Amino acid sequence: MSSSPLSRRARRAAPAAAFVCGLALVVATGHPAAAHAGVTASEPRALAKNVTLTFTSEAESAKAGLTKVQVVLAQDMSSAAVILKQAPKGWKFSHSQGGYTISGAPLAVGRDAVHSVVVQQLPDAKELVFRVLETYGDGSQARWIEEPRAGVKPENPAPVVKLRAKAAGAVRERVRPPSAPATPPPTAETTPKPPEAGATASATPLTAQTKGHDSHGTTGGSARSGGDGDGGGNGAVIAAAAGGVAVLAAGGFWAYRRRSSGT
Repeated sequence: MSSSPLSRRARRAAPAAAFVCGLALVVATGHPAAAHAGVTASEPRALAKNVTLTFTSEAESAKAGLTKVQVVLAQDMSSAAVILKQAPKGWKFSHSQGGYTISGAPLAVGRDAVHSVVVQQLPDAKELVFRVLETYGDGSQARWIEEPRAGVKPENPAPVVKLRAKAAGAVRERVRPPSAPATPPPTAETTPKPPEAGATASATPLTAQTKGHDSHGTTGGSARSGGDGDGGGNGAVIAAAAGGVAVLAAGGFWAYRRRSSGT
């Protein structure tokens, strides 16, 4: 039995109606319904260490590119224990209250923003829920912040990572903030060293020794001067002896003249 003209027109109009409905949904929300934010983990296990989390923010706007992604970390995760591993070229990383932000020049329209961070240690949990806020160059935003609930599919679901049970013997460790600069060990150049008792005692002999060298030099000079003085004293003795000989000779000559005159 042939179909009526009305039913044929309805079948032809159905695809067009579906397209119009989809277009209306995009226009109403400003974003394609399929776009979302997601996350994966290099080791999805409770208390795993040095885990890389990779976030994908799918481009939703047909008018502007992504320019900023803000991530609120899951419960029991410290932002101080997170460092950036990879981000769109030129984008900067900064810690924020309860999470972190990456931002930079707007990406090309339609290009997804993919970035990854390294977490020192995951918490002891069954799943991790991250809230993500995406901002575009025109100021529009997409909020992926709704937590999943049993039997309810969120309209704007937050990215979730399911975790396996922790490994045997795994324990929670204290967070070591990677952003805190390491304190350099004290060195002789940077830290003044208090004088020790032995240092003062050793300095004194060194000074005395130095003075001793000076004294020795002076003494040597005095000794040499004394030597010269001894030589001068010997000359005086010789001169006195010569004078005595001359006196005796003169006395003898005088006595000889008297004896000669008396004779």
